[in-house]
Amino acid sequence: MSMDAGPGPDPTGPPGPAGAARTQSQDDDDALGVLGYRPELKRTLGNFHTFAAGISYISILTGTFQLFYFGVSFGGPAYWWSWPMVFVGQLMVALCFCELAARYPVAGSVYNWSKTMGGPHIGWLGGWMMMTATMVTLSAVALAYQITLPQIDDWFQFVGDGSGKTDAAANAVLLGTVLILFSTVVNAFGVQLMARINSAGVFIELIAAVALIVFLAAHITRGPSTVLTDTYGLGSGQTLGYFGAFLTASLASAYVMYGFDTASSLGEESHDPSRNAPRAILRALIASFLIGGLILLFALMAVPDLAAKELSTAGLQYVVLETLGPTIGEIFLWCVVIAITVCVLAVHAAGIRLMFAMARDNNLPAGSLLARVSPRFKTPVVPAVVIGVVGVVILVININQPQIFSVITSIAIIMIYVAYLLVTLPMLIQRLRGTWQPAEGKFSLGRFGLPVNIVAVLWGAAMSLNLAWPRAEVYNATGPQHWYLRWGAFLFVGAVALGGFAYYWFVQRHRTGVLAEHRAVIKDAAPPATP
Repeated sequence: MSMDAGPGPDPTGPPGPAGAARTQSQDDDDALGVLGYRPELKRTLGNFHTFAAGISYISILTGTFQLFYFGVSFGGPAYWWSWPMVFVGQLMVALCFCELAARYPVAGSVYNWSKTMGGPHIGWLGGWMMMTATMVTLSAVALAYQITLPQIDDWFQFVGDGSGKTDAAANAVLLGTVLILFSTVVNAFGVQLMARINSAGVFIELIAAVALIVFLAAHITRGPSTVLTDTYGLGSGQTLGYFGAFLTASLASAYVMYGFDTASSLGEESHDPSRNAPRAILRALIASFLIGGLILLFALMAVPDLAAKELSTAGLQYVVLETLGPTIGEIFLWCVVIAITVCVLAVHAAGIRLMFAMARDNNLPAGSLLARVSPRFKTPVVPAVVIGVVGVVILVININQPQIFSVITSIAIIMIYVAYLLVTLPMLIQRLRGTWQPAEGKFSLGRFGLPVNIVAVLWGAAMSLNLAWPRAEVYNATGPQHWYLRWGAFLFVGAVALGGFAYYWFVQRHRTGVLAEHRAVIKDAAPPATP
């Protein structure tokens, strides 16, 4: 067997696997330098860590258990069809993101991608929308403790007995605050601690999810044809009929399948991110679709009474306890608590990287402080604290104004879809101009790139409009009716976008530029040899 002659052993590192690892790490750092940044974050994450980050943000158990009741309430059991519908649309977005992750494996992925694809102004707006939405999402996910813990034991209802008008909301704030404080401490101590806890939690979540599918399958009492066609008669008498009710119910699925870009946002802390991040994005989304879809389907096929009103009030928690019994049911609910915990960790981690990425471009107030990397923990500590504090403040709003909070929570999802659109639309424009080139030898859609990108943009625009539609049942579920709540999505998103961009245009854009302490060091070319 012949071999091409190559360079000799590296005198600065040992041969074999250790030397290869050092070379790969150097290549990763060099790729970051091409984007203008010097490496500061510690590369410690492997394949499973990046996959776990993406799947824990999506969080199969958190999303399905938190939103099942909503889907059934507005679409009946047949709302299940929104799950594959949302998956197909988000898969188109994810495929576009895979090409970007292969070429630009950098922290704050959505911000940097929108900046690279659409220019600094689009980039700032995309990052601003995503960062605002992430902080609200952090609070929204933390609220899921209230949906699960008191159903395990009444002891977790610390405020009142749960029957008071504000007991549940106040208790949700208490439980959520404890969770966010925990997440803040863990994320401040470095990505390695967060990744270990997150990976362990995801491992438990995946095992529990598969086990739940098996247990529910063993208790099936009806066929899929019954479940998938039962609409509860919803939508009758309305202009769009059941289709209108289905679009409302689809919000339950749209809320779950996003955040897969987190796998790439940790690119500066991952090994070989240009290859691993695209794989992690797709694996996280596909695994979530398959496992989550089976849980929802088998739950509807196994519940003793498909018409039970508890399906639209107590949700999937009711199905598990009623079908599997209190002992086994509570074991699975504890696994849901673990899933909620690691989901909060992942959302918080993604927000930190996004804030750090914008700050080192001096695109946020006090950019130098926000972008400072702790020499001990090798992570941006200040963003961890700021995001945690903002998350708790948002939670406090929930104490006496749960309706307004539900409006803001729904709007957070819209802003994430809009932020994704601010990546896929400029990318489509580059494709049409013939200026987009995937990374050579890495993930590429090839000739399917243009049609996939077109569908991703159309999907993002259509779903954003569907999410924002002024439905009373979503934005003003309880009386009295207020026009500003009904149109809350347009008003809030408009205020965040216009207000934030006005600040950027008149103040921050004049200061934009990679801060000196974060800028890549450009080595001077070697002087020519003298004759």
